Amino acid sequence: MASLQDILYTVNIKSITGNAVDEVNDLQIDSRKVTTDSCFIAIKGSNTDGHNYINTAITNGAAVIICEDLPGDIKNGVMYLVVENSAAAAGIMAHNFYAQPSHKIKLIGVTGTNGKTTIATLLFKLFSAIGYKCGLISTVQNQIADKILPSTHTTPDAVSVNKLLAKMVNSSCTYVFMEVSSHALDQHRVAGLRFTGGIFTNITHDHLDYHKTFDEYIKAKKKFFDELSSSAFAISNADDKRGAVMLQNTASKKYFYSLKTMADFKGKILENSLTGLLMTINEIEVHFKLIGTFNAYNLLAVYAAAVCLGEDKQIVLQVLSSLTGAEGRFDYMVSPKEKVIGIIDYAHTPDALLNVLAAIKNLRHGEEKILTVVGCGGDRDKTKRPVMAEVACEHSDKIFFTSDNPRSEDPNEIIKDMEGGVNITCRKKYISIADRKEAIKTAVSFSKREDILLVAGKGHEKYQEIKGIKYPFDDKAVLAEMFELLDK
Repeated sequence: MASLQDILYTVNIKSITGNAVDEVNDLQIDSRKVTTDSCFIAIKGSNTDGHNYINTAITNGAAVIICEDLPGDIKNGVMYLVVENSAAAAGIMAHNFYAQPSHKIKLIGVTGTNGKTTIATLLFKLFSAIGYKCGLISTVQNQIADKILPSTHTTPDAVSVNKLLAKMVNSSCTYVFMEVSSHALDQHRVAGLRFTGGIFTNITHDHLDYHKTFDEYIKAKKKFFDELSSSAFAISNADDKRGAVMLQNTASKKYFYSLKTMADFKGKILENSLTGLLMTINEIEVHFKLIGTFNAYNLLAVYAAAVCLGEDKQIVLQVLSSLTGAEGRFDYMVSPKEKVIGIIDYAHTPDALLNVLAAIKNLRHGEEKILTVVGCGGDRDKTKRPVMAEVACEHSDKIFFTSDNPRSEDPNEIIKDMEGGVNITCRKKYISIADRKEAIKTAVSFSKREDILLVAGKGHEKYQEIKGIKYPFDDKAVLAEMFELLDK
């Protein structure tokens, strides 16, 4: 049990109605998980409104209800607290309930459209290799030292994230590296958390199904830096046209990284090949295992964060040079006989796809063809579908439009939306095959010796979501299977 007064510390309460309660057993934002003496927080979400489930929560044993609108039907024996914003209150309350875990660790947040997972994962690997016990909260997985936990969202809900941080504190973690999505910022999932530092990667076309306008998307990201304290640090990409804007109103110490202009952390690519990147960082020459210009930016961000956290520059570069990236991020394999290079990447935005294809172009040393298998997710931003197709067609020799995670939509209709971005000169370059496995199989059959085949969009995911069901599907496993057939 925990003191309700302690849990409500710094929460702005508008009114209190009903029975007085001193202690609660736990916090819940899902009425189905409520038990005796729970505190239920009714949050207005984008799909459902928790206020509709207040009576269900009470039936399940809730003693306290946190809400924005007081129900017309007040139940005896229950305490109702009205707040301005339930989602923001949930973040603060969860942080207090779990004994303010972010005050006991160094929490680093990474936000932006692309690169969040790679940067957070590299930081986790780097600091673990240096000798610290670390936590990771990412799209691919959550991790407490060597223990891997499943991940369902880029950033968990406020209660879950504080519970996870508390476990990391109890496991003696010193650092936690966390992806912070625009959804999480808009929905106050990180409200109440104290970040030691924040990193901005870049911002491009994404999530407009949720944010509606690009300006709203930018504001959601910027909010993260606006709320950093003066004792924190903020690191931003100077080469992104909104890199300076992101840090405009922050109270934290500002640092910039760049490949193109003067910055606190300046990089230069000397060589970029299948064996990795040879580059200089602040005049120090280092070879890294990661490939592509986009990874050069990721490495700069990681180096900058490590230096800002007080680590020795030489040791950081030495360890970084030996690390590989996150699963499903430019993962590659080579077919044994035909030497076709297969690349699996999570790229699911136009800019991410462009970055990966640009990196692939730099890997060519002759007349190798670039073949791309790509789709777009259902129930998501439809405006990026023709743009994704346009990017794929412009930078590939052969394209295979297919299903990604169609969710509730018809895959063929999603593909039609994509086809709208194909100009007349590219119409002979693409084939549409809704079945993803069949599309990969066909792409492999079109591959000639030493061609480069990109399978984009799903990366680390081990499923395909169709009509509410997640069916097992692994791009990397399917591609490996098709390579075996190719080489027979």
